[in-house]
Amino acid sequence: MEQNTAKEILQKARAGGYAVPAFNIYNLETMQVVLEVAGRMKSPVMLATTPSSVKYFDPDFLLALAGKARGKYEIPLVFHLDHFKDKEELKKYIKAGFSSAMIDASKNPYKKNVEIVKEVVDMAREYGVAVEAELGSVGRGEEKGKLTEPGEAMDFVRETGVDSLAVAIGTVHGIYKGEPKLDLNRLEEISRRVEIPLVLHGGSGLAEKDLKETIKLGISKVNIATELKEAFTKGIKEFFKNNPGENDLRVYMQEGKRNLEQVVAAKIKVCGSEGRH
Repeated sequence: MEQNTAKEILQKARAGGYAVPAFNIYNLETMQVVLEVAGRMKSPVMLATTPSSVKYFDPDFLLALAGKARGKYEIPLVFHLDHFKDKEELKKYIKAGFSSAMIDASKNPYKKNVEIVKEVVDMAREYGVAVEAELGSVGRGEEKGKLTEPGEAMDFVRETGVDSLAVAIGTVHGIYKGEPKLDLNRLEEISRRVEIPLVLHGGSGLAEKDLKETIKLGISKVNIATELKEAFTKGIKEFFKNNPGENDLRVYMQEGKRNLEQVVAAKIKVCGSEGRH
């Protein structure tokens, strides 16, 4: 199947009023589940991998798997470098063959963020790679981030030439401590001012109605990580409660995969991406 680009997939989602799920993958089993479920549901999908996950997989091995996956699954499929902060490390993996990348310079002051992102965008253009950046700052757990300013977002996109923008509207990475408070008016205003696809980080643990509302207001990509880890781990833990003597990885990994399948299918449905191949 012809390789799809992140830019193409996300622009189509924005025009169609749905979101592309971006699932973090951690090992071969999580990768298999995401691909099998997305393939069965005919959903475009992005497989996201962080700096630590790329190293855990080994980049050459991961890229070889990516090549095989594109030939096997008849769906729009992108392997995405997520939350990279080191420009040189990101460049190394882009040159190796990854087709989508996020440079996260959001902790820097605005001007420095612009400078770093523009440099990465200019470099990535040489390789036909789409770039995501973050403006504002998505928090983690009880740590509060800095919400994205709509006016700054418009200027940021114009100054950097970035292909998609992760916005901070009250979501957090990891586990939510209490009820998430999303600033949907802020999202609506950003979407009105910014023409490129918007990205929601912290998609794990959000109520279905809230997630659907963010998509309705302009989110074109939803990142899911923590829920996947929790589901997979829970399945294996429950298996060992009843089978403490089992030592065959091919047996107990299946329980983690079964749990994970349910989460992946549910997120695809909420994103509205089923059948959008």
